[in-house]
Amino acid sequence: MRLLLIGGNGFIGSPLADELCAAGHRVCIFHRGHHALRGSHPVEEILGDRNRLASSRDRLEEFRPDVIVDLILSSGEQARELVEVAGALAARVTALSSMDVYRAWGVLQGVENGPLASLPLTEDSPLRTTRALYSPESIEAMRGTFNWLDQKYDKISVEEAILGDAAVSGTILRLPMMYGVQDPLTRFLPITKRIADGRSRILLSAEYAAWRGPRGYCDNVAHAIALAALSDRAAGRIYNVCDEPCLSELEWRTRIAKQANWGGKFVVLESAEMPKHLVVPGNLKQHVVASSQRIRNELGYVEPVGSDEAIRRTIAWQQTSLSKIDPRQFDYAAEDAALSRTPDRG
Repeated sequence: MRLLLIGGNGFIGSPLADELCAAGHRVCIFHRGHHALRGSHPVEEILGDRNRLASSRDRLEEFRPDVIVDLILSSGEQARELVEVAGALAARVTALSSMDVYRAWGVLQGVENGPLASLPLTEDSPLRTTRALYSPESIEAMRGTFNWLDQKYDKISVEEAILGDAAVSGTILRLPMMYGVQDPLTRFLPITKRIADGRSRILLSAEYAAWRGPRGYCDNVAHAIALAALSDRAAGRIYNVCDEPCLSELEWRTRIAKQANWGGKFVVLESAEMPKHLVVPGNLKQHVVASSQRIRNELGYVEPVGSDEAIRRTIAWQQTSLSKIDPRQFDYAAEDAALSRTPDRG
């Protein structure tokens, strides 16, 4: 098959391209050319701007993709242009969404009123009624990391556009909080830096320690995307992709610490006792536990990389990556002061 990967030179796109190439498929990466291709297999490439996709139509028609996988859709406007181009090319579309479409995520972020959402989240669980999940200021800040992000970010609109056109066969994958090699959010940094700095105690608030949210390793999620892109059965379907079981934040950090051979201790305090820089915002009573049974049952999805190995790979990369560090998030004097007030736990 011929597969076009839009934004396919990043965190998830590189392992996805490698898997598809290894399976004998012809892969073309559509990207802006700001960075050299990262994958380990030779691929074709088309340089262009996904916000002006139609301007690259001639090049896309030359490649004649059977499937377009869009890894960086963020607004309904982008998705509608993609559907128009895909329709002209007679190509199927596999698009990445996020679990932030669920009402539960809105409750967590404080933009949805009412009771806590029921868990686990399935693909049929209620979505947010509030479309503006993030403030314009938050979106602009996120664009510092994800510069392809649209100011009109709304994954619900993305899903509606992809699945709402009868002329195009579309599939949606709702992704979790991602981790792994080349993670642009460096999610392991708060732990690995403290371990590297010789901290023997790491603080967590009680609510955050208990909170459970969906996670996924980049290579495993790439495998799920490949299954959906290559399967006719995935047409018109929505799939959650995440690790199971869903661990609490304390369980997750303990697993990371074990793989890092850290001999210290996590200290759990009430929020009022925590240093301000470690207080996690939001309604942490709302957990975000999702079920990924649909993609496992329908497409046979199984993680190719086990959890411990995925954590070890991420730690190894994080220890050598040159991450931008905000010193305000590592105020050890404030952390030591909080620990000193709770000697029985610190």
